[in-house]
Amino acid sequence: MNQVKILTSPSCSYCHAAKDLLQREGIAYQEVEAFKDSEQTQQLLTQSGQRTFPQIFINEKPIGGFTELSKLVRDSEFNLPHFKSLN
Repeated sequence: MNQVKILTSPSCSYCHAAKDLLQREGIAYQEVEAFKDSEQTQQLLTQSGQRTFPQIFINEKPIGGFTELSKLVRDSEFNLPHFKSLN
C-alpha cells in the first residue's frame, strides 16, 4: 500500500478538499500541518520545490497538490506499481 503524506495549511480550501478525497477513497494519510511542525514543513517544501498548499507525497515522492491527486484517483492510477516501487 502506498504511504501518503499531505502538507496542509489550516485555511486552505484545497487542503480540506484533498483530505476529504482521501477519506472518501479510504486512503490512509499522514497530515503535516505547516504551522505546527516547521522543521518537517521546511523539509517537505524543499523536497517538493513548491511553496503552495497542499503538497502531497506518495511514498516520499512529491506528486503536486489537489489537482494532481484528484487526477490520480479519477484515472485509477493511485495504486499503480510505479508508486509502490518507490518505497
